[in-house]
Amino acid sequence: MAVGDVKKNADQKMGKSIETLKADLAKVRTGRAHTGILDHIQVDYYGTPTHINQVANVTLIDARTIGVQPWEKKMVSVIEKAIRESDLGLNPSTQGDIIRVPTPPLTEERRREFVKLVKGEGEDAKIAVRNIRRDANEALKKMLKDKECSEDDERRAQDDVQKLTDRYVAEIDKLIAEKEKELLTV
Repeated sequence: MAVGDVKKNADQKMGKSIETLKADLAKVRTGRAHTGILDHIQVDYYGTPTHINQVANVTLIDARTIGVQPWEKKMVSVIEKAIRESDLGLNPSTQGDIIRVPTPPLTEERRREFVKLVKGEGEDAKIAVRNIRRDANEALKKMLKDKECSEDDERRAQDDVQKLTDRYVAEIDKLIAEKEKELLTV
């Protein structure tokens, strides 16, 4: 493995940490409705756990209401039950073959709890990025020890990995600040 491969590998893993953080932040609901909050809910579709968006059309009806229209009539009650029993605290109602999912406005206390949750997610992402940096630096030190690269190359590569880490940590901070602002906006 070359020095460049170690840096490239670290960059890819840090990028995946950012993507994971974005997915986790999308699950945290704000006062407004968005279809992403239902993405992780699964329903029993002919004995197979399946995500809601694979058995129904999920759309926004208005700023506070999500519409779920199952492709099969018999899935209406199954989907409604799955949404009701999820950890989101939503109360869906069925109107014909469309399930309306109103998102209740958040209280100030609940918003503060969500901000703490978001900051925790951000801290977890930063820890993941730092662990990737540590692994990359250990790989570089091993290459130096095995005489696969020079001390100068190893030092330069460690500096590059540190710059990568700084860049990704700054991006995590930016994502957290945006989500916090979104949560606290009434």
